[in-house]
Amino acid sequence: MVEKQSGFTVAAHLVLVVGVVLIGFPIYVTVIASTHPLAALLQGRMPLLPGGEGWANYATVMSEGVSLSGAPPAWILLLNSLVMALGIAFGKIAISIIAAYAIVYFRFPLRMTCFWLIFVTLMLPVEVRILPTYKVVADLGLLDSYAGLIIPLIASATGTFLFRQFFLTVPPELAEAARMDGAGALRFFWHVLLPLARNSIAALFVIQFIYGWNQYLWPLVVTTKQSYYTVVLLMSRLVNVVDVAPRWNLIMAIALLAMIPPVIVVIAMQRWFVKGLVETEK
Repeated sequence: MVEKQSGFTVAAHLVLVVGVVLIGFPIYVTVIASTHPLAALLQGRMPLLPGGEGWANYATVMSEGVSLSGAPPAWILLLNSLVMALGIAFGKIAISIIAAYAIVYFRFPLRMTCFWLIFVTLMLPVEVRILPTYKVVADLGLLDSYAGLIIPLIASATGTFLFRQFFLTVPPELAEAARMDGAGALRFFWHVLLPLARNSIAALFVIQFIYGWNQYLWPLVVTTKQSYYTVVLLMSRLVNVVDVAPRWNLIMAIALLAMIPPVIVVIAMQRWFVKGLVETEK
């Protein structure tokens, strides 16, 4: 019989509780601050109990925006962030899985050279190549557009590597059987590989959706019209105001709204996300 380690169990649960408190307390403060008027937050002490202005604050940011910044209502900025995050996620998945399929299942000259050239781009994130990327986007007339926000960020060496490693684990007998049944390259990819890769696709989608949602530097560079601002960019502009006090109650309301879509995506896809990262049996 295995002896119960009660002391270790208690210590593990204690560490877990402490971790939850440390992570959850800032979120709790955000929720509480979003329910108070601005005067209550400028007194030097943060209230720890809910106030009575919650509905008014959320209605203000969703319908009117924050007047001091001249920004549009928050729902427009949330929509911009959602379009950008979905476009980046689906774009990265589409390009990565097609590139990995070509590298693994097609024989052509310099095949591995192409793969390593793709892999080397991991050392060139958007922050490093931002000037030439901006020049190309500007020359193509894509500033202040969804295409300008999305297209420069959809190439993904990480996704290509992830799908390549998955395709290498697929038994070659499947490709032989599909070929004997008369399935071409496109049908084999669509009807065999895509269903097998659904967990990897889900894992990459969650990672890239959060990556796209949290983008700050690229939207800051490529947008000049406030109608194309993302919610992350708006919060930065609201905090860095001059001559007036930041409207912390409205900023906290927007911050809480900005947390909701990534949380929904993670909760809805957590089972496929975990399988895609740890599953070994393909």
